[in-house]
Amino acid sequence: MLTIADVYKIAELAKIEITKEEAEKFQKELVNIVSYFNVLDEVEEDVEPTFHVLPLRNVFREDVPEESLSRDEVLANARHRENGYFKGPKIVE
Repeated sequence: MLTIADVYKIAELAKIEITKEEAEKFQKELVNIVSYFNVLDEVEEDVEPTFHVLPLRNVFREDVPEESLSRDEVLANARHRENGYFKGPKIVE
């Protein structure tokens, strides 16, 4: 059972100041949190670990070379282009 003194010690370690009302509120909340570990202790030991709730599998497609777009097709929607390249603002002086 966590006491109010324990709550003040935790607050001190966390470097936060709490009021008496907050300490009482946090004491009740921490008791509930710590008591939840008792529920976890009831889990059978032979349960297979679960890393994700859904079964995951690799969904990547095979890497197959394909024909790429031509330079004109790539630059067709470019707002600024010059000599067959995208043109951007000058960054380095």
